[in-house]
Amino acid sequence: MENVHLAVEEEDLYSGYNDYNPTFDSEELENDVGFQQAVRTSHGRRPPVRTDCSWAKMYNSHVMNHKDGAARPMTAVRAAGYSSSLMRGSTFDPLGQSKGPAPPLEAKNEDTAEEKIKILEKKVNDLIEESCMAQSIGAFQLALEKAKEAGRKERALIRQREASGNTEHINLDLTYSVLLNLANQYANNEMYPEALNSYHVIVKNKMFTNAGRLKVNMANIYFEQKNYPKAIKFYRMALDQISNTHKELRIKIMQNIGVVFVRLGQYSDAITSFEHIMTESPNIKTGFNLILCYYAVGDRERMKKAFQKLISVPLGIDDEDKYIPASDDPSSNMVIEAIKNDKLHQMERDLKVLAEKYIMTAAKLIAPAIETSFASGFDWCVDMVKCSQYVELANDLEINKAITYLRQKDFNQAVETLKTFEKKDSRVKSAAATNLSFLYFLEKDYDQADRYADLAMNADRYNPAALINKGNTVFVKKDYEKAAEFYKEALRNDSSCTEALFNLGLSYERLNRLEEGLDCFLKLHSILRSSAEVMYQLAHLYEQLGDPQQAIEWLMQVISATPTDPHVLAKLGKLHDDEGDKSQAFQYYSESFRYFPSNIDVIEWLGAYYIETQFCEKAIQYFERATLIQPNYVKWQLIVASCYRRSGNYQKALETYKEIHRRFPENVECLRFLVRLSTDMGLKEVQEYATKLKKVEKMKELREQRVKSGRENSARGRREGSTGSADSGRSSSSSSKGERLSAKMRSLPGSNEPYEASSPKELDASYVDPLGPQMDRPKTGAKKPADDDDFADEDLGDELLPE
Repeated sequence: MENVHLAVEEEDLYSGYNDYNPTFDSEELENDVGFQQAVRTSHGRRPPVRTDCSWAKMYNSHVMNHKDGAARPMTAVRAAGYSSSLMRGSTFDPLGQSKGPAPPLEAKNEDTAEEKIKILEKKVNDLIEESCMAQSIGAFQLALEKAKEAGRKERALIRQREASGNTEHINLDLTYSVLLNLANQYANNEMYPEALNSYHVIVKNKMFTNAGRLKVNMANIYFEQKNYPKAIKFYRMALDQISNTHKELRIKIMQNIGVVFVRLGQYSDAITSFEHIMTESPNIKTGFNLILCYYAVGDRERMKKAFQKLISVPLGIDDEDKYIPASDDPSSNMVIEAIKNDKLHQMERDLKVLAEKYIMTAAKLIAPAIETSFASGFDWCVDMVKCSQYVELANDLEINKAITYLRQKDFNQAVETLKTFEKKDSRVKSAAATNLSFLYFLEKDYDQADRYADLAMNADRYNPAALINKGNTVFVKKDYEKAAEFYKEALRNDSSCTEALFNLGLSYERLNRLEEGLDCFLKLHSILRSSAEVMYQLAHLYEQLGDPQQAIEWLMQVISATPTDPHVLAKLGKLHDDEGDKSQAFQYYSESFRYFPSNIDVIEWLGAYYIETQFCEKAIQYFERATLIQPNYVKWQLIVASCYRRSGNYQKALETYKEIHRRFPENVECLRFLVRLSTDMGLKEVQEYATKLKKVEKMKELREQRVKSGRENSARGRREGSTGSADSGRSSSSSSKGERLSAKMRSLPGSNEPYEASSPKELDASYVDPLGPQMDRPKTGAKKPADDDDFADEDLGDELLPE
């Protein structure tokens, strides 16, 4: 009874609720001891368990009060997270950091068999993922190595499960993934037998569900190996194991079967497959293949029907108008701008471009075959296209019709066809005028080319091809500044227009702005990495800038792209020759001669090289080829004769000189050689050749006098002017002409008289060796003969030296 507390009857159970509670006075919180104690304790943590039995006393008091009939409302024993006792030194620590770091987690015991198996499974999955990632970036060899390692790890995993007696928990999905990835990587690396073995392991295992569809992959491998009968067999086996619910997959397999039949030349079977596809699920590619098969068998009517099916295939592409802002609502406009260039719209554009490409190709293919002439066939295709969803392709087909006329060399019909576009819409008009301008430019009718280039520019100022044609017409008129402006405008409209950039570089080169031209060709080289023309222009510019080493490096890159270009090889030889490297120059000149043995400059250099190295016999074959190329150029024949003489074959040299004299009887040098050779060899023809030499020299003197007097008379006439009458002028002219003719006749000998010079002088039988002075022979102990032959001691004339 001592713990029982009786309630006072006069006490109000709900009194004090409206009284002011100083706890909510925020201004006195700093002085509130209870609040400060609560702040310093841990939030959310229960207070320490008290050892007294006050809760029991409270409970008993409540029970007694309840028994008395006046029950008090139940409240919490104490506030959660707070303590009524003041704890000195405690701070606010909601995370319990004052107790120090949390105890470490209990480490897993990796020594158990189950943990080892899990770790090994994770490694296998990681290897498969790494293999797939390597394949995605094109590193097929690395992907294969990862796949092989995953296979080894997976087999070790199976052995470990068997050793632990846990065979019922073998992960079949992991085994399937490893084998499939390994087979795919073998196929990517073109290791087809290994890939087929891996696929066979999967297909023959009955525990792998839906593995039968992998026979499609096996058929693809047989197709790559050109084993077409087996490919058809496996495609059909895969088709049998795929249910009708997978309609799209079945259509793709049937399309592959049709392609294999085309490769086998079994067009009727291919037509059956393609027709079934066009009936069940028509698509652009199958429609095009069907047209090809009909074209192969020559069925005109079916070609027409297949073309109509092709242009009626639905693409499933929404209207382009949805990408055009229709209102001033900024939010909707932002959405349109966001989806205008997203991947979905790009895919739609690519699909439309592909469809247009197939339709254009099919029309160009069947147009000559479906009608008696290709023109009527094109007209039929144009009419069909105009009635389809590809109306804009009709004009392109008309332009292709003109291009077909060009390929058939029917330029008039091509021009007439293109001229019909002058009254059509601006885009087509610009394209037709551009083609016409280029045609006239090729025919060197630059006025018409300029006219149609202007027409194309007026129709579409943003047409880069039209601007290039205009620039070309100005370029041929040598107005390089204006041409460069047109090329720049074309580049502003289309920065990837390589023709404009190339022509702009040429314009800068003509303007002697070599650095700017070099910049243009360097930019072009970054776009066209393997273009031999661009690299050659770079070499040419570096040569003009005085940097032969850079020029040689660029020409070496040209040779790597076109190793049989004789002009580039000759250019390399010239640059090495200028640098003094005769051996390298000889190598490149020889290669150039091997690929093009008709280049006079190369022939001349090689012949001069052999003469310089004292191999005159080898030089003869090059100069003989030069005489074949330029038979009326006496220089090469004189050099051949000199080579024979230098090599000691005097008889052959004499015969060559005689042949030269027969063909060129007025050649003074040849007669001088003949006189000297005949004298040295003691021949009887010496006097004959000496007489001919006198006569030729006299004729040469008369010719020079006549030219000189004509120049003097013309100069005198210009000074005196035309003061006399026409008749007197004619009479004086005729009289002077008669005097010159009589003087010429008097100077010539009679028909029975020997030819003598008008003034007695000694015969000049000296000559100039076209090969230059012969090198001195090495001195020996033999005594020099008294009558030393100074036959080859004359200097070589500059006009006969090889350049």
